[in-house]
Amino acid sequence: MNHVNQKIIDAVIEKAEKVCPDSLALIGIYGSVVTGDVYEKSDLDLLILIQDDEGWQLGTGFILDDSKVGYDIYCTNWEGLRYDAACHHAQISKLMDSQIVYTKNQKAYDELCKLREQTKRFLASEERFQSVNELVDKAKISYANACLHEELGQVRLDVFGVMCFLMDAMMLFHGRYFKRSTKRMLEELAALPIEAVFVDHLKRAASSKDVLELRALSKSLLLYAAGYLKREKDKEEPSPSLSGTYEEMYSNWRNKVEEAAAQNNVFTSFMNMCSLQYMFAEISAEAAIGTYNIMEEYDPDCLENNIRLFDACLQKYEAVYKTAGIAVKHFPDVDAFVADYSGRRDNLVI
Repeated sequence: MNHVNQKIIDAVIEKAEKVCPDSLALIGIYGSVVTGDVYEKSDLDLLILIQDDEGWQLGTGFILDDSKVGYDIYCTNWEGLRYDAACHHAQISKLMDSQIVYTKNQKAYDELCKLREQTKRFLASEERFQSVNELVDKAKISYANACLHEELGQVRLDVFGVMCFLMDAMMLFHGRYFKRSTKRMLEELAALPIEAVFVDHLKRAASSKDVLELRALSKSLLLYAAGYLKREKDKEEPSPSLSGTYEEMYSNWRNKVEEAAAQNNVFTSFMNMCSLQYMFAEISAEAAIGTYNIMEEYDPDCLENNIRLFDACLQKYEAVYKTAGIAVKHFPDVDAFVADYSGRRDNLVI
């Protein structure tokens, strides 16, 4: 470590002793100083772990005129470290790789070590894929914003969001995180088993001067990542847990679709058929019930066809019910339902 960096660290320790002696837990260094990827204008990346709000006084920013280097002395509390440990992003080198150069509180150091081990387990577990999915969802929102905005500068920022979220998702998918600086991010990504076109599109997006091209590139990045990161979940065989879903579909939308056809109400028919599709999608995400491409066959020109389509889907789903050992609950009238529901079966006829 050079003498400038050491003086800065010593200054932080000295100030802590003066203004908040119980706040500073430890200090670590990370980034280019640790990886060796330094150049003459490299700054110092510090993990300054504080234990209370008094510790925020240690934070500051400054520029050294003799070297023309700017420094950001940023403090981190436990909440921030735990957020990183949950892997909401892949920029967690500060947590994982900081070399501890000063320890004021041994318990804090021990807790940091535990947090690192917890993060390692998370990166090796199935739980990380939830973070991957959340990042892809955020990328989709950024892409939508890129399609809504018209100004080149704003679209660039939207596409930047797409890029960042997807790069983080790619790393976490493989149980990794970025260990180097921004200038090495593409190298770290290229080390993953992904196609070169993904990295190439990232480069092209950074160079683009055209809104339409930026949108097209971000869409391509998103589609590639969504396909690459998709994990086919093992689905359960149909079971009694599906009980009630057939009746719910019928109750919620069957007669509304019929009413819409009678009134030639295209909007209502569309909304109810979409709702049916969503319910099938939710169920099929967990259970092997087959494919129901309702909105592919939806007919806005002949609404009676949507009634037939609805009934065909229910008929297909009733077969799933039977596979699961479930019978659709039919009653000839309300009295029969009440007798069954209340347990009075003496004179029940179905």
